[in-house]
Amino acid sequence: MSVPDADLAVPAGPRARQTGSAWLARRGTGLALRVVVLGPLLILAALWALLSILSPYFFTTLNITNLLQASSVVAILATGQLLIILTGAIDLSAGAVVALATVVGAKLAQSTHSGLLVVAAMLATGAAVGLANGVLIEKARLGSSFVVTLGMLSIATGLAFVVSDGSTITGLPALVDDVGSRDVGGLPISALVVMGFATAIAVLTLRLQWGRWVYAVGGNRDAGERVGIPVRAVSISVFVLGGLAAGLAGVIQAGLTDSGTASSGFNAELDAISAVVIGGATLTGGRGTVFGTLVGALILGTIHNGLNLLSVNLNWEPIVLGSVLILAIGADRLRAGFETRLRLRQAGHEDGSLA
Repeated sequence: MSVPDADLAVPAGPRARQTGSAWLARRGTGLALRVVVLGPLLILAALWALLSILSPYFFTTLNITNLLQASSVVAILATGQLLIILTGAIDLSAGAVVALATVVGAKLAQSTHSGLLVVAAMLATGAAVGLANGVLIEKARLGSSFVVTLGMLSIATGLAFVVSDGSTITGLPALVDDVGSRDVGGLPISALVVMGFATAIAVLTLRLQWGRWVYAVGGNRDAGERVGIPVRAVSISVFVLGGLAAGLAGVIQAGLTDSGTASSGFNAELDAISAVVIGGATLTGGRGTVFGTLVGALILGTIHNGLNLLSVNLNWEPIVLGSVLILAIGADRLRAGFETRLRLRQAGHEDGSLA
């Protein structure tokens, strides 16, 4: 007599229930990790949703174009700042370098009509200051990046006032004006420049050995030296690229206003650092992405844009942005600890210790 298949089935016991619970725990931990990683993007989406409700003008083509255009300077500057922060350093002179680059470009434009020459001079100005920062920190050993770049902030600001004689210099070549203020089909040329520069930096950090060295230096500088990584050369190179980014940001800034002025980059370095931290990087180095940094820059740009659309008193803007920076640093510490616990829990699920 045959026995029905149902009679051969073994009832689900504790082991089966435990396996199901472990699977759910792994899925839950993985989902929580993705939420943590995508945190900045979720914040940006929430801000856009809120502002679309509070202002009917937020999602208009004109406003989105303005938002992207206004965010370009901080996005470029923050991408360069990311490289420096990844190594565990910081550059407080970036905003002053933006101002110096605009003044140098505007001054040179008085004696030449070559847009390429003016742009090259502005980029070279930024790279030269970045090189000076790197050499003073890594070769001369004059102090930490905080101290040296704080001093360079004062020097660059002073040079900008000397070159411009304290006045605004107007009249940039058409190439500079086009980069800063023109758009193609509603997409600002400056946003295209940001995308190109960010893509180049992403390739450098993700595809080349140099990029792995940058993360390694930020993760553990001493260990990097022991395994043969040219730590000083890597550190100098990120300051040069950070300076180059400041020069490029200066090109966009000068094009936005068709002028160079010694005060044009005021507090831009704070916005850049905020964008990097909001985007998921840590100020101690070794963690951060170009994509997250761009999202952080868009979050700051959205806050600026939203305050303007809602006609908030401009005096409140620095208070709001300062609060955002403090909250971002605090959130970074909480996020790092939470992410570490989640990854440890995920590893435990994978090796079966938490099954």
